[in-house]
Formats: sequence, structure tokens, C-alpha cells
Amino acid sequence: MNRIDRLFGILTLLQSKKFVPGEKIAEKFRISVRTVYRDVKALVEQGIPVSFEPSKGYFIVQGYFLPPVAFNTEEANALLLMESVVNAFTDKSIQTHYTNALNKVKAVLRHSQKEKLEKLNQNIRLQLPPCLVNDYEYLSMIQHTISAKTIIEFDYKNNKEEVSRRKAEPIGLVFYAMSWHLIAWCHLRNNYRDFKVSRILKISNTDIPFHKTDHIEVNDYMKSLPVNY
Repeated sequence: MNRIDRLFGILTLLQSKKFVPGEKIAEKFRISVRTVYRDVKALVEQGIPVSFEPSKGYFIVQGYFLPPVAFNTEEANALLLMESVVNAFTDKSIQTHYTNALNKVKAVLRHSQKEKLEKLNQNIRLQLPPCLVNDYEYLSMIQHTISAKTIIEFDYKNNKEEVSRRKAEPIGLVFYAMSWHLIAWCHLRNNYRDFKVSRILKISNTDIPFHKTDHIEVNDYMKSLPVNY
């Protein structure tokens, strides 16, 4: 990778995260931390307001707007392919957001790229088993409450067809055994519970902050899952 491509890659990486440690940049682009410092200095000299915060890393100063990102044909094709995967493995809420995002990508493509993308789209199909029909639209809200750390309320039907009202503090989403599962601290059970998202009947965000402040990490909880995939 030449330096121009690397500088653009570093800029794109900084756009995608709040903070990026120099070591992470060095690892991703296979360069030394000293070279990272020189590259960041070069970006600053070009008018990009990159700053640094100790123990956190580099960041782009808030309020600075960068020009639209350009996509090459291979990157656009990869995003198009992922649309089939998103439609297969997520729900209506995520599918809508992904389609909107993909349309924004298509809007900045050249005319010739759009033609090729449309032709490719006609020749990509995914054959799915009935168990992967996710006829609900909760994942987007659950994502929001996980990041906002707010309590949710929902009606849940267990495998005995019994319905109960729950309040919970969502800490993660895990896909295993061909289904999405919400991992949350359940106020009713006073413990962590694994809720199959397709068994949620309705859900709402209370906007009330978590009561519990020391939740387990999702990676640690996954060690207790009944399957290893």
C-alpha cells in the first residue's frame, strides 16, 4: 500500500470511531507507531483537525465534516452481497436501515458502477430455511437501548407458550442456534436471562437508565451458552 492510500485509510478509520489508539492504526496498516505519528502529522498539515487524547488515542475534532466517501466497484459489490445476508439474518428494522444506507452508497457511485451493480443484483440469491424468517422488528430498538443503557419492557412467550411481562437491562445481542438472542438482566428473575428475540411479542424503551452498574461482559456470558456456535 502506498502512502497516499494509507493516509486515506487512516482518515477513513478515524471517521469510523470516536478514538483510535496509535497502536491499533499501526497494527491495521502494518507500520510502526512512529510512522503513524508522521502520517497523522501529514493529515493535520492538509487541514484535517486530528487531535490526540492520552490513554484513548487519535480522533477527528467534533464538528468537522469530511467530503463524501468514494467507493470502488469491489467495495460496492461487497456491500450489495451483504444485503442478502442482512435480509436473511436480521429483522425488518435492520433491513430497512441497511437498505437506506445502501441507497446512499449507490447515490455516490458513477453511472457505469450503478449499471454493473444492478446487473449483479439480479444474479445474487440466497435460499433460506423457514426457521430464518424473522417476522419482527425489534433489533434496531434493542441496539439503541444497549448503547444508551436504558431499561426495556416487553411481553415474552416462553417455549411452553406462557406469556409474562418483563423489565430488563439489555447488555447484548448474540446470534446462535440460527436465532437472535437478547442477553439482559431481568428484573423479575433478578439475574441474567437469555431471551429469544422471535419470542418477544411487543417491546418498548422506557428511557430509564440501568439500575445495575456492574454488568457482565457479553463475551464472558457467552461462555455459558448451551452451544458453542
